[in-house]
Parts: sequence; structure tokens; C-alpha cells
Amino acid sequence: MTHPSDERAYFFKIDTAIKRIRYALQKRFNEAGSDLTVDQWVLIDHLHRNPGISQNQLGELTTKDAPTVTRIIDILTKKGLAERRLADDDRRKFLIFLTPDGETIYAQLLPMVIDIRRQGWGELSDEDYQHFTRIMDSIYQNFSA
Repeated sequence: MTHPSDERAYFFKIDTAIKRIRYALQKRFNEAGSDLTVDQWVLIDHLHRNPGISQNQLGELTTKDAPTVTRIIDILTKKGLAERRLADDDRRKFLIFLTPDGETIYAQLLPMVIDIRRQGWGELSDEDYQHFTRIMDSIYQNFSA
């Protein structure tokens, strides 16, 4: 007997929802006159919450590979939004920080991000959110072993 999930394209549903969210967020950024991409925002968000994080840690948190993280940090650095500083304990390791301009951009764009999240969640309840995160965490763990 096959399990119902064997025949359901749940990945397609997840993927299309993510694409729709990313599109809506990018559109809001563009309308606000921001030249940031959603991927750049993701790193800015994590850098705001984790100042002085290493590139490797940033990659783990964002599930982005090392070349992608390096490329985005390079772009953010050129825009004056982030900076690399040598780690005191290891001169081969860089720690990444937002600049004051990066913190300003974070503060400007965060309300848009929150609004998009609220729009996406709509009328769903806190209990729905708990079920959603449990299910998504379970799917993630199924591929982490």
C-alpha cells in the first residue's frame, strides 16, 4: 500500500509558495526604491541578529553554499552595507558585520518583510503555525539524515 504523500506533489506546493512569497517581497523592495534582492535581505537579516558571525556560520544559517555567501557579502560590502573584519583569535577568519548604513536599510525594509509575512499567513491561527513548523521541520529532518 502506498502512502498518500507518495502520490502528492507536496514539494511542488512548497516551491510554488516560496516563489510567490519571494516575488511579492522583491516587488515591494523594488517599489520602495531598494536595489536589494531577497537573497541579500536574508543575509542582512541574519547579520543584524548575529553581528560578527563567520561566513561559514552565515552559510549554515541561511542554507547557502560558501560561494553564494561570499558573492552576496561582496555585493553588500560594495554597497557599503556590510564589512569583513579579521577575527582576533584567527587571522585567517573573517567576521561579518552590518555597517551603520546596513542597519538603516534593515530598519527601513523590516516593516515590508513583516507585512509580507502577515499577508501570506492571512487568517491562519497560532495553532496552524505550530502545525506548519512541525511539518516543515519534519520534512527537513527527513533529508538531513
